[in-house]
Amino acid sequence: MTAEQVRSHPGLDSLADRPLVTALWHRRTHRVSRGSSVEAGSMSYTSTEPRAPLTELEEAVLVAVTGCTGLTMPDRPFNDPRNHQPIMAKPNLNMAGRTAGSPDNAQGTHFLLINDTGTYYLRKLPPDDSGASALDPDALLRRAAQAKVKLLDRRIDVPDGNRDFPAYLDSNRFLSNLSGTTILFPVVDLSRQYINAIMYLLTQPTGARPTIVDDRNFYRLAGVRKWVKNGFLNKDIKLPLGNLGAMRTQIEADLLLQNLMLTADSMGLGAWIHASISPAVLLGDPKFKARYGSMLGFDWVVPRWKPADIWRWGIPLPIAAKVRAHPVGLRRLGEPLIKAMCPPNYPTMSEAVDVVVADKFGPRGIYSDEALFQRIYNGEFGTRYLKEASNYAADVIACTRDVCNYIYETHGRFPAHTEAIHVPGAWMQAHHVEEGYYHKYFRGGLTEAHLAHDKTWHGAR
Repeated sequence: MTAEQVRSHPGLDSLADRPLVTALWHRRTHRVSRGSSVEAGSMSYTSTEPRAPLTELEEAVLVAVTGCTGLTMPDRPFNDPRNHQPIMAKPNLNMAGRTAGSPDNAQGTHFLLINDTGTYYLRKLPPDDSGASALDPDALLRRAAQAKVKLLDRRIDVPDGNRDFPAYLDSNRFLSNLSGTTILFPVVDLSRQYINAIMYLLTQPTGARPTIVDDRNFYRLAGVRKWVKNGFLNKDIKLPLGNLGAMRTQIEADLLLQNLMLTADSMGLGAWIHASISPAVLLGDPKFKARYGSMLGFDWVVPRWKPADIWRWGIPLPIAAKVRAHPVGLRRLGEPLIKAMCPPNYPTMSEAVDVVVADKFGPRGIYSDEALFQRIYNGEFGTRYLKEASNYAADVIACTRDVCNYIYETHGRFPAHTEAIHVPGAWMQAHHVEEGYYHKYFRGGLTEAHLAHDKTWHGAR
């Protein structure tokens, strides 16, 4: 079957034919969704159009943009060219790829979808082995249905319609998350890559492995005293935990949001990346529960207050300990959908580290799956890669355990200098545009994709 025969929907055909450079050059934010009115003095606009939610197929395309697009290639050197010594060639946490890059292919970004029918978590699906085209309508719909886990039977929003700050930011509250719109909202589990990245740092050559110190505890050694003493770490290379930050894993969400916007715009939909409901409100931070309720109902950890928190974190009394609360997971009917690598999800940080290692190198880990790498490499090269590329050494793993245990035992949470689950605080809204508004007020306010959308996607003039 040819690629042209596979395409069976004019909207998908039009999307496939839209040049990337055209999409980039003409990408603009279109905030006003069909059926929305705008109060703007002499430029006020009243819509007479009905709300027009995205179809299942339109949404399925956007869901696909957030999901798996196949397998990646571990195209790294195995040895240091200076002395031919082995180097770490297996830093990746996953081999499945997405439409956007990810540090060490951590793929910590999870998406939630919000529309008129409810609020959903999108599962991460494995690569599609059906042989279907990327833009096959049936495959798109099937994959979207498999990914969606309904969390709420309604569009998530603040109760009683009170959209003032800190729920929504400024004018966003008048156009964001309205009936007929679809929202895609990223949250990023930083914890797994935080552990993996520490191990990766510790695979540096002898003399180049940094000494990790705690900038929230007078720059004391972060559980690595014996590793400095035995020479495993270089005492002259200091690396503060605060400098590690989010290990750049948070970048995934930004890149994926941009891809979503380019895709929605290329489909002729309105697309708008903007500030979401305040992350703390949306995820159910204990500080806001009394006012807004549990909202999405994430699991939160409130570290036990210690007197040292007065100077470490500026927390003067136990009553203020909730300031340092952070989300560590999301469950539905007891099933963990997002599970950060830290207590209370694991009894100790040592066990959390061991799970990360086992998921990579254990009997069922990705680097024990020869069949997976036979799908990536030609011939016997997959087997050679698994045999010749190095795993983490025992001292690397042991030192990482000590650092992670220090963080949790000292600060009462893991990570301490960033969140276990990072929320960028931005989401992407897609909707059918209010064409009359853009025709009336703007020169070239709509692209050819917008003008042709109803015909190509809905068979309407």
